[in-house]
Amino acid sequence: MWGWVLRKGAAVLSQLPCLALLLWVSYLSVTCHDLGRGLLPPGVANASVPVVGRHARSYPHLEGDVRLRRLLCVTRYFLKIDADGKVGGTTKEDCPYSVLEITSVDVGIVAVRGIESKYFLAMNEKGKVYGSREFTTDCELKERMEENKYNTYASYKWRHKQRQMFVALNGKGKPKRGQKTKRKNTSAHFLPMQIDRRLY
Repeated sequence: MWGWVLRKGAAVLSQLPCLALLLWVSYLSVTCHDLGRGLLPPGVANASVPVVGRHARSYPHLEGDVRLRRLLCVTRYFLKIDADGKVGGTTKEDCPYSVLEITSVDVGIVAVRGIESKYFLAMNEKGKVYGSREFTTDCELKERMEENKYNTYASYKWRHKQRQMFVALNGKGKPKRGQKTKRKNTSAHFLPMQIDRRLY
């Protein structure tokens, strides 16, 4: 019996170098992978990492994209930017000032511009929604598709008490102050309606 035990023990011991070698190779591959990511540029190393933030949602496929849309609010008003830059709502489906060009300037960040008025949709530090002749940081909006398939547009730069401020139209078609808006408010939910670009 002792002879059998010794033979089995010797067989196991003879396999230890192979097992140790396998463990060492595995360790090296993991270590090299981590080191490699550390040497890559931040944009590449984190390419598969989602945007940080509780409500962040990215749209890589929309980066650089240009869309022609009408934005229909849940309050039944189309968002419009008048010839003088005033932002409001209209119930007219054929209102030329409600035709908007939505351009992706970065991942998840868009610029909204009135085709007829040539004004950009903007929100200032105080949460006021207005039209801007020039494209500024006030015009950078975070676009997100909500669970109900409507989109929300929040100021990329400005916040109120650490909370995001959203573009919203009240029940009378008037823009709401950003401080009085929340993501869950349906007045901040817009349905992008496609437009035939050949008509404009």
